[in-house]
Amino acid sequence: DSGAMSTIGLRLTRPLASTVSRRSVTGASLRVEMPPGLICRTPLLESIPLSQAVGTRVLLKMETLQPSGSFKDRGMAYLCSQLKSSGVSSLICSSGGNAGHAVAAMGRQLGMTVRVIVPTTTKAIMLEKIRSQGAEVTVHGENWNAADELARSMVAADASSEYIPPYEHPLLWEGHSSLVDELVEDGVKPGAIVASVGGGGLLCGVIRGLQRHAWHDVKVVAAETTGAACFSSAVKAGSPVRLDAITSIATSLGALQVSPTALSLAAEHPTESALVTDQQAVGACVRLLNEHRALVEPACGAAIATLLSDEHRGIFSGLDSVVVVVCGGSGVDWSIMEQWREEGLWG
Repeated sequence: DSGAMSTIGLRLTRPLASTVSRRSVTGASLRVEMPPGLICRTPLLESIPLSQAVGTRVLLKMETLQPSGSFKDRGMAYLCSQLKSSGVSSLICSSGGNAGHAVAAMGRQLGMTVRVIVPTTTKAIMLEKIRSQGAEVTVHGENWNAADELARSMVAADASSEYIPPYEHPLLWEGHSSLVDELVEDGVKPGAIVASVGGGGLLCGVIRGLQRHAWHDVKVVAAETTGAACFSSAVKAGSPVRLDAITSIATSLGALQVSPTALSLAAEHPTESALVTDQQAVGACVRLLNEHRALVEPACGAAIATLLSDEHRGIFSGLDSVVVVVCGGSGVDWSIMEQWREEGLWG
């Protein structure tokens, strides 16, 4: 089933293992050893406007400042560098856009050949950005699942290439979990972390990071838009559910089926699902742009919109602080924002 990602079929020159080391400090805690020079440590900014609106201290983890514009760089830097060390030089990735951009950016820095397969829903601005990193781009299918089928068939026909999944791989999650390491090193233990969920890679990374540092009481809020709610649907059903279609403009959340690992990790850790509308997500993007000069996709806006939604206000009641992962996304520019305003999505 193309909707159920797995690591089966990954041809690795030699086994890859995560590199986790222990800091030599009192009460040492585990952290991921990220490859040097590929990503940046992102700032954690207190948002006074959002804090006042929510009634809780709101901190923004600015993943939109990563080299390719999203949190995806963390996992892709970790996975691609491991593959490079094992002798792999050619990568093939399926993506709605941001994962492909991240692979292209990491591959360029590592001197690896990258081919990215994207669906027709991927915006022209994203295609240009991926190509600007030196990657070859193929547009195929109406959704990510169709693009993924082609990517897998290309890998099967090319023994020299390695398949790079956009979200379903333990080393991706390990890389994403470095975000939590930075919170620990900053001395910030929030009451909750809000993160948008598409396929579930970020969710897996956040929960694994929290578990590694024994932050078992830090709630995770998984934000989605109503037209791309594969995680919410899976939670209700008790197992991964394949959506018929993605109807949200938040195309970066556009996996038809969530990672089974994300669902199982969410069952182990305090996790709540939260849905917002496209209009709420875009409205949050506008607010973030006005208040913090950051332009992000609606997939990212969904996390901020969850904070501002009256429906979800109870999730954050009584918490001293909340960290919102501003996961970013490069598939937006001002002309697209203007188009959404004309469509009445600014709220």
